[in-house]
Amino acid sequence: MTPEEGESPPGGEADGDLAGQPPFFPRHLSKSCNLQKGCDSLAQTQRTKLQHRRARINQQINKEMRMRTGAENLFRATSNHKVKETVALELSYVNSNLQLLKEELEELNSCMEVYQNDRPRPMLSFCYSWLFAFLPILCPQQAMRAPSRNKAGLELLMEYYSQLCFLDSRFFSPHQNLGLFFHWYDSLTGVPSHQRALAFEKGSVLFNIGALHTQIGARQDPFQRASGAFNYLKENFSNAPSLDMSSPSLNMLVRLMISQVQECVFEKVLLLGAQSNFLAYLQLAQEAARVEEVYSLVHQTMAQPHVKDYVPFSWTSMVHVKAEHFKALSHYYAAVALCDCPSTSEVDFPEHEKAFLQFHVSTPEGPAPSLLLRDQEARRRLGKAHLKKAIIEHEEAMRIHSLCKILRKMDILQEVLSLAHKRSLNKYSEIDHEEDFFETAEAPDIHPKTHQRPEIKSPNFSKVKVIDIFHRLGPLSIFSAKNKWHPIQTVLLVRGANGFGFTLRGDSPVLVAGIIAGGCAAEAGLKEGDYIVSINGQDCRWSKHAEVVQLLKVAGEEGVKVGLLSLKTFMGCTFGLQAATLLLPSFLSVGNSKKTREIFYELTSSYSGLMTGFHS
Repeated sequence: MTPEEGESPPGGEADGDLAGQPPFFPRHLSKSCNLQKGCDSLAQTQRTKLQHRRARINQQINKEMRMRTGAENLFRATSNHKVKETVALELSYVNSNLQLLKEELEELNSCMEVYQNDRPRPMLSFCYSWLFAFLPILCPQQAMRAPSRNKAGLELLMEYYSQLCFLDSRFFSPHQNLGLFFHWYDSLTGVPSHQRALAFEKGSVLFNIGALHTQIGARQDPFQRASGAFNYLKENFSNAPSLDMSSPSLNMLVRLMISQVQECVFEKVLLLGAQSNFLAYLQLAQEAARVEEVYSLVHQTMAQPHVKDYVPFSWTSMVHVKAEHFKALSHYYAAVALCDCPSTSEVDFPEHEKAFLQFHVSTPEGPAPSLLLRDQEARRRLGKAHLKKAIIEHEEAMRIHSLCKILRKMDILQEVLSLAHKRSLNKYSEIDHEEDFFETAEAPDIHPKTHQRPEIKSPNFSKVKVIDIFHRLGPLSIFSAKNKWHPIQTVLLVRGANGFGFTLRGDSPVLVAGIIAGGCAAEAGLKEGDYIVSINGQDCRWSKHAEVVQLLKVAGEEGVKVGLLSLKTFMGCTFGLQAATLLLPSFLSVGNSKKTREIFYELTSSYSGLMTGFHS
């Protein structure tokens, strides 16, 4: 994740590499902290150059959109005809610039070559050395600017997500308006989005977890996990201002990931299908038909009004090309099964007949299936019909490919389509006879079927061990935003003839269970339900019952200072961190999906006692 270029914190200097002087960790901090690492965002690799270009385009899009908004407001407000003409002309220029920028961003989002390596370069994450208390969360936050394309990068994003969940539970009440402003850019359009909700930040991290899965490798499992991340985001987050996280867009992404999983299943069957027999070719044809079916569904989803303007034309074209290509492959393998495999033996005939009866969507013209399997000429004619349809579909895939400028630049795709087309033509020439005077019938569609259905794997955050960075504040079940507290009260207790005059119960933290009337505890102001958080300056939030009792027992004649916390009994009070303001600009690019982020934290609170244990 590289920072936004050319931006500075409001009211301050540019931080990090923005100012030309990247912040660094002092040696004692680097050695004492277990820091996560990302990729070097300053190294001039192809990936970082692409990210810097993407960041600049995002900023330019944001600038043009602000200009367009201002011009539209002026156009609506003015009644001067000459001013309206001038503004209309300016709007046309702005819209043209926006279109050019979006086309450039689309080309960047369709660039695959720079991600075809597996040698990410790690670096020490950089953070703010002046804010030691927040190092445990700033370290993963800064490192996730450029997560490495491997398991460590995924764990980094998941760790940051878990820390956000801890912060959400501990500090932010759902009934209180947060003082946080989260600013992201849409992955495909570059349009800025913002929301004052921690859920938006969490959802954006989830989006990038799914995007990073798609970048790790063209294998079945990463695509399943990517679909799980997008599906989890769709089911658990709503009302997001970002197009990336709208329900139609996420639904499209889930289907796209599932389609790629299904393609991996087909490739697996193709590679492992050593037996070139009738049933194996039928299975290949049905697997290819299933891939065509799911890609066609994705293409229909991309054509919906809410998604059409969001998805790059190159993505839509690629999905359409794949749908036609795999439809052609299904008919090709059907022809191979009919023409290249020998006639069915009597032993295998029942099994072959059963598979063939379920092979087509509709019954093919000509003899009955039981007769067709025994008649080599009938099999050749049906195979010829399938090959004719395969050639037509191959040509359609090549035509769609030629209409997209970005796809035309992909030589390997052009080569794959051409080779598949030539293979079908050669096979058609082999089985075509000069004495064939009959008209080739229309081959029926092949019934899609797969032996392995894709599985949507939701993110398993429990696999990544994360320690709450505010662990020292006390157990989350007690010291959280759902409870409202009075400031810490310190009282001096002097042992009397009957002891301190109160009873304790519970662990971590220990609770004052009862007050003896007339005892020193009652005179000092202790109340039932108070929590003991310190004894003589020693933090006791995580202390066991026996440990607190022992600390009280060893108190001398001068007495013991006890820190107490008591719950507020009324609603409506504020709760949060002590006044602190951080500016953390950052940028994340993951494969064909990327987010840039600028977070402005404004954490204010009227309660200072809870932070005592953290800073001690």
